[in-house]
Amino acid sequence: MARLAAIGQPSRSRWGFLRLVLPYWNSEQKWKARGFSLALLLLTLAQVALVIWMNYWNRALFDALEAKSLSRLMVQIGTFVVILLLTVGVTALHMQVKRWLQLDWRKWLTVKVLDRWMAHGYHYQLQLTEGEHDNPDGRIAEDIQVVTGSTIALIHSLVYSLLIFGSFVDILLRVTGSASIPGTGLLVPGYMVILAFAYAGGGAMFGLLLGRPLVKATNRLQTAEADFRFGLAHARERSESIALMQGEEVERRSSTAVFAELGRRWYRQTLAYSGIVSFTSGYGVLLPVFPILVMAPQYIAGSMTLGVLMQAAQAFQQLTSALSWPIDNLSELARCRASADRVMSLYNDLLLLEERAAVRQEHRISLAQSNQAQLVLRDLCISNPDGKVLIEGLNEVIQRGERVLISGDPTVTICLFKVLAGLWPWGHGEVSLPAGPAICFLPQRPFLPPGSLQSVLSYPQPVGTFAAGAMQRALECAGVAWLAARLDEADNWHSVLPLRAQQRLGIARLFLQQPAWVFIEEATSVFEPKDEEYLMDMLHREMPDTTLLAISLQTGLERHYQRKLLLNHLPQEEQFLGYGTSLRELRKG
Repeated sequence: MARLAAIGQPSRSRWGFLRLVLPYWNSEQKWKARGFSLALLLLTLAQVALVIWMNYWNRALFDALEAKSLSRLMVQIGTFVVILLLTVGVTALHMQVKRWLQLDWRKWLTVKVLDRWMAHGYHYQLQLTEGEHDNPDGRIAEDIQVVTGSTIALIHSLVYSLLIFGSFVDILLRVTGSASIPGTGLLVPGYMVILAFAYAGGGAMFGLLLGRPLVKATNRLQTAEADFRFGLAHARERSESIALMQGEEVERRSSTAVFAELGRRWYRQTLAYSGIVSFTSGYGVLLPVFPILVMAPQYIAGSMTLGVLMQAAQAFQQLTSALSWPIDNLSELARCRASADRVMSLYNDLLLLEERAAVRQEHRISLAQSNQAQLVLRDLCISNPDGKVLIEGLNEVIQRGERVLISGDPTVTICLFKVLAGLWPWGHGEVSLPAGPAICFLPQRPFLPPGSLQSVLSYPQPVGTFAAGAMQRALECAGVAWLAARLDEADNWHSVLPLRAQQRLGIARLFLQQPAWVFIEEATSVFEPKDEEYLMDMLHREMPDTTLLAISLQTGLERHYQRKLLLNHLPQEEQFLGYGTSLRELRKG
C-alpha cells in the first residue's frame, strides 16, 4: 500500500522537548511533583554540605596524624562516624525521592503520549504515514523511560556539580594562596584554581572531539534494537502461520540479518566509546596525583601543613570533577538526546494527525455525528494515502433497522469499512454517523485480548458488565457453547483458538452486547455455507432491530438483506460500477 508523504520531521529543538515535558510541574499532581522536586534539591544541598564537611575533616585528620596526637585522632574518628551515618541516610533518602520523581514523571508523560497514540485510530493511521515514528511501542515503553530517568539524573548531577564548583573554588583559593613563577618572581593568585580549569578544560576539549560520533551512533543503535524487538514480537504473534507454512528458516534468516545490522551499529558505537573510555581512564588516574605533585614543593618548604596539602588536593579533585561534568556524562547525554528525539518525533506526528483531523480540509473526509437515526454518505470520495482515487460520487442513506449487503472490490469495500470507523481520512466528502451509540465494527479477525473469556466477550466493556447467563446464551447462539465452561479461564485466545472459533467469538460478542448498528467485514469468511446461513438467521432472530451492514464476497446471502451496495474500483474513466442497487433490480439483471 502506498504511504503518505512525511507528515513531520522530528523536533531537534530543546525548546520543543521542554514544551512537551515541563507541563508535568503544572499538572493535576503539581504540588506533589513540586514538593518532591524541592525535597530532591534540599537533599542535594545536604550531600554537598557533607562533602564540604568531609573535606575539612580530611584536613583535620592529616594534621592530627602529622602532630601524632591520639586525642585529636579520636575526635576525628568520632566526627567521621557522624559524617558516615548522615551520608548513608541522606543518600538512601535521596535515592527514594529521585526514583519516585522519575517514575511519576514517566507515568505522566507515558499517559500523555499514549492518550494521543490511542485516540481516534491514530495508532493505525500512523502506520500509513511516513516520518520518524517507527516502533511507537518502543518509543513509549523504553525511550520515555530513558528521557525521564536520565533527565532527572542528569539535572541532579549538574546541580550537584555546580554547587561543588562554587564551594570548592572558594576552599581552594583560601587554602592554596598564591605561587611564584620560577625565574620571574611573579606571584600567581589562585594558581590551583587556574590549573583546575586548565586540566578540566583540556579534558573537555579532547573528550568532545573524541565523543562527537557518539550521539549519531547511539541513535542508530537504539533504532536497530527497536527493529530487532519488533521483528521478534511479530514472529511471536504470527507463530501459528509461520509454523504451518514452515517459514521458520525465513524468519530465522530475517532475524539474523536484522541482528547483524544491530551488531554493526553496536561496533560503531563501541568505536565511538573506545576513544572516550581510553582518554577518561588516563584522565582519571592522573587526577588524584596531579595536585599533590604540583603543591609538594610548598609542603616540603614548610609553607603548608600535611592537612592543608591533602585538603587542597581533595578540593582540586572535587573542583575538577565538577568542571568535568560534560565529559563524565557525555554518553548519558547522547542516550538521553537520542531518546528525546525519538519521543518528540512520535509526538509531533501525532499532533499533526490531530490538527489535521480538527480542521476541515478539501482532501479529507469529514466524519461527524448527526442527530438523525440514519447513516448518510454525501459525495463521498475515497482515495489512497498517495491521492489515487478508489471510488467517488458515493451518495447513500441507510436507515435504522436496514440490512445492507456490501460487495465488490475488496480494496474499496474494506476502505469504506475503515472510513466509517474513522481510520481512513483520505479522500473528500461527508459521512454523517447515526445519533446514539457508535457503530460496532466487527473485522474479519476479531480482537481477542489476553485474559479471561469473560473479558473477551465483554470487551471493550469492563468485566462484570454482563451476567454469566447472558454470556452462555451468546456463546450458544454463536455455535461455541463448548466454551461456556471456560468463561473464568484466562488464556491467549488469539493463539489457542482457530480462526473459525475466533470469528464465532466475535459474533457472540454481538449477541451479548446487542449494538444498534453493526458493520461486519467478512467476519464469517471461513465458515461453511450452512454455518453462515445459521448465523445470519440467528442475527435476525436475536437482534431484529439492529442495523446490519455486512461486507461479504460470498454468494447466496442476498435473502438475508434488503438491498445490496456493489462497489468496484475500475479504471480511471470508470470510478465505480454502481451503488444503492436493490436486490430486485439485481435479480432482474
